[in-house]
Amino acid sequence: MGIPNETDVLIVGSGPAGALLGCLLARRGIDVLVVEKQPDFERDFRGESLAAPSVIALRRLGFGPALERHGYLESSGVTMWLEGRRIFHVDYNRFSVGTLPIEFPQPPLIRAFHEGAAGLPNHTFAAGTRFTGLLEKDGAVRGAVLKQGDGTAVEVAARLVVGADGRFSKVRKAAGLDPEIAQAERDLLSFRLPRPDGWALESELVVDHDRHLAVLPTYPDALRVSHNLPKKGLGALRKAGFDSFRERVAAIDPRLAPLLEGHLRSWDDTSFLEVFNAQVDQWARDGLVLVGDASHTCTPTLGQGVNLAFQDVVGLTPLIAAALARGERDGVVRAGVFAAFLAERRKHKDFVTGFQRRQESSLAMSTPWQTALRRARMRTLNALPVKYRVFDRLLNLPHGIDPADER
Repeated sequence: MGIPNETDVLIVGSGPAGALLGCLLARRGIDVLVVEKQPDFERDFRGESLAAPSVIALRRLGFGPALERHGYLESSGVTMWLEGRRIFHVDYNRFSVGTLPIEFPQPPLIRAFHEGAAGLPNHTFAAGTRFTGLLEKDGAVRGAVLKQGDGTAVEVAARLVVGADGRFSKVRKAAGLDPEIAQAERDLLSFRLPRPDGWALESELVVDHDRHLAVLPTYPDALRVSHNLPKKGLGALRKAGFDSFRERVAAIDPRLAPLLEGHLRSWDDTSFLEVFNAQVDQWARDGLVLVGDASHTCTPTLGQGVNLAFQDVVGLTPLIAAALARGERDGVVRAGVFAAFLAERRKHKDFVTGFQRRQESSLAMSTPWQTALRRARMRTLNALPVKYRVFDRLLNLPHGIDPADER
């Protein structure tokens, strides 16, 4: 199917947020064009942790059978180790939400969203297609310029353009919505290892002074491991040599030592992530709205990026549908229709990123006095019921599903 010259909604980016939004809007009879610069979904995604409310939402939206057919891992909790001692633990079974978070790879999830729209004549997906600029008139966005895989440029008129193109969003830049970047003190180098039999199915944070590992069981039989390094410290780490890097990781968590020796062989087995928060003061313009990482880039702490994106999509879908049904002035969906919803989203995003910044500061502590204070603080928090209130608010914000979207 070719790229249409006009559509109701043009979604740039077919990650989880863009693909889900395209499916939900198409189910409502709205003409949707979803474009993705990559030719397929077979690439490395880090955001595989789906919080319990996201799992519930996906099932209510009709994607439960796809989750079951593929398979997933349920996560039972989160544990924090400080200098070799198990100091902090949250048991997810104690939350009233009634469902556990799951680990589920993104490529099959995105495919499930596209399959959910398959056969709908008003849904078009264009892989290998790049966004190159916005079409604007009288201060409003009226569509976008796209470049197909063969280099052909296409202008597509749209009543709404959705920027779902991630943490380095080109749509955001073209719209003049410049983010305020808050760099974290450290970046991350991640890799995968085989998961030993009997390994606990929970997220673990293993900390030794100012060095740490995040160790997450991953479907079907792997561990995702992230190791911190100083900002702009990748060059020095590589200069010290790969054997030195493996020894550094094993010193933090000796359980990984035999796995590192046999399965982490070169820098090619690792993946670098620059860690930062991006705050965009304005998430919408007339004819345009940003979702997911394009509007609120978070750090990887507790894997909230994909879950925040799903919250955006579930809330925006009925607003977009209602605006299109009303027939806004000049046919353009005005930014004002999103104002109240985006104000609430910003409050929750600020809570999440505030928690993440405090966690980053705590992990950067290195002196004996600082680490002793950190142990005492985490041990005290672990003994108090308030930890469950904090994590419940952080992880379990309900997704309000419109009945029109349920399947």
